Amino acid sequence: MARPRAFDREAVLDRAMTAFWSKGYEATSIEDLVDRMGIQRGSLYGAFGDKRALFLAALERYQQVVARELIETLEAPGSGLDAIRRFFRLRVASALDRRRPPGCLMTNSAVELSRRDRGAAARVGGSLVKMEAAFRRALERARAAGEVSEGRDLRALARFLTSSAQGLSVMSKTFPERALLEDIVSVVLAGLEPDRASRRKRGGREGS
Repeated sequence: MARPRAFDREAVLDRAMTAFWSKGYEATSIEDLVDRMGIQRGSLYGAFGDKRALFLAALERYQQVVARELIETLEAPGSGLDAIRRFFRLRVASALDRRRPPGCLMTNSAVELSRRDRGAAARVGGSLVKMEAAFRRALERARAAGEVSEGRDLRALARFLTSSAQGLSVMSKTFPERALLEDIVSVVLAGLEPDRASRRKRGGREGS
């Protein structure tokens, strides 16, 4: 009869996720992982397979824990534009949290591996698709409430916001400064505001 595992799988996977997030896939050795996870090499292989399989599991865990928190922010009921603002405030706060590794594991992995690891690229792509869809739903709520001009292409805006969120993570690795990151966010959010002609038109309809 197989012996039960003597460790919490999610807890050690969280530690592996942090190791990969801190150093990247290539620079993280099995020794690094064993030390960080607090388990024996044999237990690592027995529970997760090889290093690449563990890395893919860590990407999935990141999506379930870290990325999901951001998506839930976008999906909170109420103003779609306020939800997008809260998303970017949370992104900045996370970027400046010294308890977390710098940047975003998905973004870091895209830069490092997407051209040569189809499995990693698929997981990163899937995460970005989920983020884009959440932005799109928030934008649809915002347009229904008159917070975004009716003529705007919401798919293009959702892609712009997804790209901006990833770019913010890259910038935060080199310039972890609140003022700088908030400057970027303010410009991104300004691009969502209805133009003056749309506001005058909407105001005229409401006053008629």
